[in-house]
Amino acid sequence: MEDAEVLFYAQGSLGHIVLNRPRAINALTHGMVVAIAAKLEEWAIDDAVHTVVLTGAGEGGLCAGGDIVAMYRDATAGDGSASETFWRDEYAVDARIARYPKPFVAIMDGVTLGGGVGLSAHASHRVVTERSKVGMPETTIGYIPDVGGTWLLSHAPGELGTYLALSATTVGPGDAIALGLADYFVPSASLPALLDDIDSLEHLAQEPPAAVLLPERDWIDEAFAGDDLATILARLEGREIADVIAQKSPTALAVTLAALRRAGELPNLEAALAQDLRVSMRSLASADFAEGIRAQVIDKDRNPRWNPARVEDVTNVEAYFAPLERELWTR
Repeated sequence: MEDAEVLFYAQGSLGHIVLNRPRAINALTHGMVVAIAAKLEEWAIDDAVHTVVLTGAGEGGLCAGGDIVAMYRDATAGDGSASETFWRDEYAVDARIARYPKPFVAIMDGVTLGGGVGLSAHASHRVVTERSKVGMPETTIGYIPDVGGTWLLSHAPGELGTYLALSATTVGPGDAIALGLADYFVPSASLPALLDDIDSLEHLAQEPPAAVLLPERDWIDEAFAGDDLATILARLEGREIADVIAQKSPTALAVTLAALRRAGELPNLEAALAQDLRVSMRSLASADFAEGIRAQVIDKDRNPRWNPARVEDVTNVEAYFAPLERELWTR
């Protein structure tokens, strides 16, 4: 059905997944995640399918992330079970993509944020275009990067990942490749040819545009080093990025920094995703999560009232990492 939220096509030896909510820049719903999981299992054992490709419908981008309006409703009027179920299934799909037994080509054209990064940046072949805008915007809504984002960003060169996670900014194709979030640059005009012949990827790929953050790495590495958020913010005084970070949830910033440092010491993506679930569930129960979504998406006043309002008053970071009664990989 062409009006389904996610479409699946088998074209020769190619299995094609199309995220199909273009008006929402293909934001993920639970139904989409469940459908993708089932199709990946089917294609994994289908000898006719040699390669899987992921794209997004419309001109906006691959995926703007999870359906945060649904999460807001769950946080304010539900019991949290809907969000928990979504995250458990979403993170399982992210892990499945990372270990998929066949080539998985993710076309990260346009906006690719949050949950969209989870579906694409763990793939074996990650393609960006001149239109790509890649990032983890979670601290803007009082949330913490999930879907294995802290795993990816903690393994980026130097402190570039810390910069991206705390500031919630997006990067273009050159920086996406430099940070390890993508592999190939293909001009958007060449995407139809790529989809016609997925084996032409190496031929169609070009030298990516210059990375913007790489020339800034010396001061970024120095400023964002360490485990103390207050010290990092003090080092940033006088820089434009300081004002950007100052608008984020102090709690989300502190937990994000801790999550990055912990993820850097974890053995694999699956362990990072298990940590993500712990942090996500504690974030759902926090006041800042609902308040951030309210300010950015519901009321759109862009004036969140964070609690606490100052980094110095954040004291509950460790509680976000406490084990859950049922961990992610518990069956």
